[in-house]
Amino acid sequence: MTAHIRPDLDSIPAYVPGRNHPGAVKLASNETTFGPLPAAAKAIAEAAELANRYPDNQATELRAAIADFLGVSSVNVAVGCGSVALCQELVQITCAAPTDEVLFAWRSFEAYPIVTQVGNATAVRVPLTPEHVHDLDAMAAAVTEHTKLIFVCNPNNPTGTALGEAELVRFLDAIPERVLIVLDEAYFEYLRLTPGQRPNGVELGRDRPNVVVLRTFSKAYGLAGLRAGYAVGDPAVITALMKVHIPFSVNRVAQAAAIASLEARHELLDRTDTLVAERDRVRAELLAVGYEVPPSESNFLWLPLGPRSAEYGELSAEAGVLLRPYGTDGVRVTIGDSHENEQFLRFATDPDVSARFGIG
Repeated sequence: MTAHIRPDLDSIPAYVPGRNHPGAVKLASNETTFGPLPAAAKAIAEAAELANRYPDNQATELRAAIADFLGVSSVNVAVGCGSVALCQELVQITCAAPTDEVLFAWRSFEAYPIVTQVGNATAVRVPLTPEHVHDLDAMAAAVTEHTKLIFVCNPNNPTGTALGEAELVRFLDAIPERVLIVLDEAYFEYLRLTPGQRPNGVELGRDRPNVVVLRTFSKAYGLAGLRAGYAVGDPAVITALMKVHIPFSVNRVAQAAAIASLEARHELLDRTDTLVAERDRVRAELLAVGYEVPPSESNFLWLPLGPRSAEYGELSAEAGVLLRPYGTDGVRVTIGDSHENEQFLRFATDPDVSARFGIG
């Protein structure tokens, strides 16, 4: 006889990380190939020497640094073990019964349905538009008396598409104030929409207590291996997040590296601009041979290959390039260094591959 385990956990899929294989080019995880900023690397080494001491559970210095960076108060900031941990904590603070609903676009960040079910709530998936963008009208129409939380992934993972400020504002204004709206901006630093169109969740949330913004140090800042993300929102939401926060889950090294990264943020633009240029170059070459590739405002591209997505992923792996297939929807391609992108393009534009998948 074994201990009782929640029977519904049998139906929860495990989070699937990007594949690894020795010698292969890994474009399956949304990491940056750039390492930590030099100042962050130095802070990591120094903080590691104090690894025998517990970190600051309140992350006081880090929260203050984030607050200063964003022009908010520390009471508006919570930190977590990556923004995905904050996603789960947000479900915990809003949902108390299986009838409570968490609404999100689909396909979107694959952790949303997982954290929803772990939180014993009900996931409501709203299909993307044919252009692979959040269907905000359909999402607003899907809100019911049971809706407690809405995730809006902008830019969207895995499609890379982004919502403009005007359409996002209309959506925020259409949602009842009792519903907490989470603007997941994990890829915010890669947004290159024109001025006036580029939404900034922190600014949009300043006069909206039911809006909370998530960002992370895992992507543009090159700290994916340390796990540090943050939430910005109304003090009441932040206080609730602190109550369900797992003690000491944001470690000492991660806190030090994140603070140093913010202090050296002037160095970040060169690397993000380099990646964006590569992203646009790879997309242009794929379009030229006949691929459908939605415009991306993130550090990856989306190939909507439908039922043949897994086959495409396996074939690319055989060619030494690891990509990320998503069921029968499509394949996500993270942008790497130029030589890694070239290896992917050699595979993707090979006439035999194009012919096999009906491209061009």
